[in-house]
This record gives sequence, C-alpha cells and structure tokens, in this order.
Amino acid sequence: MVSSRDEHRKQNIPIGSYPEGLAVQPQSSLGAQSTSSAQINTISCEKESYQLLEEILSKDNLKAALKKVEENRGAAGSDGMKVEDLREYLKQEWAHIRQALSDGTYKPSPVLRVVIPKADGGKRPLGIPTALDRMIAQAIAQVLSPIFEASFSNHSHGFRPNRSAHDAVLNAKRHIEDGYSWVVDIDIESFFDKVNHDMLMSRVARKIKDKRVLRLIRHYLSSGVMANGVVMTAQEGTPQGSPLSPLLANIMLDDLDKELERRGHRFERYADDCNIYVRSERAGRRVYASIKAFLEEKLKLKVNEDKSAVDRPQRRKFLGFSFYTREGKLCIRLADSTRKRQKDKIRKITK
Repeated sequence: MVSSRDEHRKQNIPIGSYPEGLAVQPQSSLGAQSTSSAQINTISCEKESYQLLEEILSKDNLKAALKKVEENRGAAGSDGMKVEDLREYLKQEWAHIRQALSDGTYKPSPVLRVVIPKADGGKRPLGIPTALDRMIAQAIAQVLSPIFEASFSNHSHGFRPNRSAHDAVLNAKRHIEDGYSWVVDIDIESFFDKVNHDMLMSRVARKIKDKRVLRLIRHYLSSGVMANGVVMTAQEGTPQGSPLSPLLANIMLDDLDKELERRGHRFERYADDCNIYVRSERAGRRVYASIKAFLEEKLKLKVNEDKSAVDRPQRRKFLGFSFYTREGKLCIRLADSTRKRQKDKIRKITK
C-alpha cells in the first residue's frame, strides 16, 4: 500500500515552501482552542454557512490542532508515521497538503483497524487514523463544534465542553428521586460502525453550507479501513479513533434528543448510551417500542434488544455506575462489572 506521505507527494500540486502559518514553535507557546459560551454566542449565520474551510486552515486553529494531537499521542496509523514525527513531516509537505485541502483533492488515508477487549469479554473494533489525518480532523472539529454546540440538548453529555459522565449519572439520580423509578435503557447496536453516511451528512449540512468542508468530511467517512494489510472501502460508520467522530455522533443523535424533548421525557444520553426515565413499567414498555421504531425508521440505526431493557435503575448500569437505596435514600455505586474491572487492574499493578 502507498503511504499517506507518498500519496500527498503524488498529488498534482505545485511545490511550495513550508508556510509561516505552521511555523514550528515550542509546545508551550501553542495556545489551545477553547469552546467557551462567549465564543459560541459570537458565531454568526454567515460563519455557520460559508468560508469555513479558511477558518479550519487558519494559523491559530491548525497550531491548536497540532498541539492537541501531540498531547494525545496515540499509536501510528496505516502509514506508520509516529505522532512525534508529524511536525518534521509538515515542514516538508504542508504546502502540498494545504493546496490539496483547498482544491478539494485531499484524500485521507484508510484508518488502521485494531481490536481491543471489552469489559464484558467481547471485542471492540477501533480505527486509528494517521497522525496527519488526526490533526486535520481535529482542526475541523474545533471549528464545527461551537457551531453545533449551541443547539445540542442539555441532556447530552458525551464529548462536550464542561460536561462529563458524572453529570449524566447525577442527573439520572435526580430523575429517580423525582419518582421516575423505571428506566428505558437503550443500547444502539454497533453505533459507530453502522451510522448511515447519507443520513449523517444531511444533518451536518443543516448548518454547514461550505461544500468544500462537507466534501472533506465525506472523504473522511469513506476513507476505508486497513485490516491485516488489506484496504476495504467504508459504506457506513465513523471510526471511533478519529477526533471528528464524537462530534459526528452527537450531530447524528441530536435528532433523538430533540424527539425525546418534544415528547417531554426525562432522559440522559452520553454518546450512544441513552437512558429514559418513566414512572411505570407499562409506560417504559410503550416508550421503548416507540423510540425503537424512531431509531430504526428515522435514523436507520438498529437497537440491540439483548442489551436494551425496561427495568428498575438499581438493576441496570449506566456509564459504569448503578444505584441502591440505603435507609430510604438513593445512593450511587460502581456497577458490578466496573468494580470487577477496577479490582483486576489493581491486582496487575500490586502484589
């Protein structure tokens, strides 16, 4: 297979010098991109619609993206380039890459498919983009996130600024204390591997009108997967290892949030983990059937019936936690599987 470095050299682009916009500086001098509410509120309709590629490729945004990728480190992708080699590579090749991005001819490299063990004994496929593609995807996410963030639900907590899984669990506890003592636990089957590209892109295009950016995102979705040295095309899904995937997941599932809000439900969602709280088992079964139909018919996503359930929250786990009652008071505890996993980790690092 041709590496991404060779691929970029082959593009029909005139030779250029390493741009001042990505001049190498000590890491301490690179400012990280923030997503404060003030920034979100200053985004205009014009910015949402057009000329976003110029902002993605701006000096400050690219420097922040490069710093973020270097901080996160991570394994090499399908081209074998290590993160620590990325800056030196950019010195030589950035002019070519930037021109290809501007022309719409940039082609992301296939992600490297690896399989990691899951807590329940199964295996989870993970896609590792190249270091260069991680930087570009990070740059895209930094510009698009504030645009979509302003309209996301307050009940969505995954991969968002100033929100965490702990917030979702604490909110769930409040719902139960308010008398919503049954939970509709929805598990979306292989969400990151099954997302329909057309459905996803139509939702991105609701706010993003810069066709160059839409085309670039589509290229990332369809870049393919390398497994055991063989490249396979991607017709659906978004790799979990990409910095862009969490944002795309929230964009796709925002329709679910809006539908639940429209119906007046109590719910909390973290990425593809969604719990809906109701007052009775009968109401729970009715909600489960209707939301399952919504996900499968409207969003083309499949509900995993083996892992989904209508039950008491004390008998289910949510983001690694569960609940119990002591002296009439609802308390939070680690789920059994989480506690076992933590004990196993402790055994590995202690005698």
